[in-house]
Amino acid sequence: MNTKTTKKPSFFSGLTGQILIAMVLGAILGIIIHNSISPEAAQGFSAKIKILATIFIRLVQMIISPLVFTTLVVGIAKLGDIKAVGRIGGKAMGWFFTASFVSLLLGMFFVNILEPGVGLNLSNVDLASVSEVTAKTQNISFENFIEHIVPKSIFEAMATNEILQIVIFSIFFGLAAAALGDYVKPVTNALDKTSHIVLKMVNYVMKFAPIGVFGAIAGVFAVRDFQELAITYFKFFGSFLVGISSLWLVLIVVGYIFLKSRMTVLLKRIVSPLIIAFGTTSSEAVFPKLTEELERFGVKDRIVSFMLPLGYSFNLDGSMMYMTFASIFIAQAYGIDLDLGTQMTMLLVLMLTSKGIAGVPRASLVVVAATCGMFDIPIEGIALILPIDHFCDMFRSATNVLGNALATSVVGQWEGDDENEAVISE
Repeated sequence: MNTKTTKKPSFFSGLTGQILIAMVLGAILGIIIHNSISPEAAQGFSAKIKILATIFIRLVQMIISPLVFTTLVVGIAKLGDIKAVGRIGGKAMGWFFTASFVSLLLGMFFVNILEPGVGLNLSNVDLASVSEVTAKTQNISFENFIEHIVPKSIFEAMATNEILQIVIFSIFFGLAAAALGDYVKPVTNALDKTSHIVLKMVNYVMKFAPIGVFGAIAGVFAVRDFQELAITYFKFFGSFLVGISSLWLVLIVVGYIFLKSRMTVLLKRIVSPLIIAFGTTSSEAVFPKLTEELERFGVKDRIVSFMLPLGYSFNLDGSMMYMTFASIFIAQAYGIDLDLGTQMTMLLVLMLTSKGIAGVPRASLVVVAATCGMFDIPIEGIALILPIDHFCDMFRSATNVLGNALATSVVGQWEGDDENEAVISE
């Protein structure tokens, strides 16, 4: 009798392996280009090769709005009433604000302990590159944040991928659908089927991920002298890595406390989204893939569709840690002494002003610049961290993905426990 053995696919034939290969090849090509042609030609090459990353990110952005709307409306309609939405929303916001506070606190702790900005040479700072960031700081205020939450038009919100605004509209739409009950079942069934079509599109789009990562990495290394950056920013980047590693440790330990051994399964599930976010410096780029992986992990679709869009606006743990770290680093570089009370006030300001800005390009830098302005720290100090920001952003983006995956999984488990208790009590 002949027995056929199915050959197990190798690691490098899967998406994760292909992305890792693309990162290495992109870095090699970028370094070769940087060392072999003029800086002007390297800039031109970088602009062209980054188009690959832009195409991938735009493909992902193309499906985010319909995915958020359809899954969230169907999820809320399945929840059935406003009490369930309020209960899950309360748990979500409690987790988000606690995680944000811990992340900000860790950034503040390590920048004070390691003091990477003390004694920094400010003579070679490129101030010309600051204008792009500082031009956006005028939009960062509590009033603008409140106005930004509510969409003027759902079509405008979808066109600009304003996730928080889409979430607000979808919550109202979903609650109305739930209130009308069986009468609107054809509509919710149609949206449910649409969400499955969009998730199928995710599989097609993700095949472009290695190409996008290759373009992003090659473009950066073509214009940055990595050796020079490593020497100049060794203390800053090293201190940042200590802080972000500590945040990862905290998140993983908290994950094992709440999820027990399932945390290991979760980490295996989100390896691919983590690497995509790391390579493209965009946590938004993995939103559809993360949705898919969390549902495979066992979190109910109605929880995933509710938690993830909220998390992308309110739960950016890596960005939070970086904001206090970078703000106080700039103050140190300019010899400005901030007492503990001022730093805690800065932390609370960052907690509020950073919410809902996930769609803003270089959002962390924009918020840091605005915060510096509020505390009389020279805004042009942003130029100190611009050269190394891309590499910091790689770690920030991956950390944001980990934080949102953990928050969604834990709240999903809490909701499962609540439902089991309700069934037992009946």
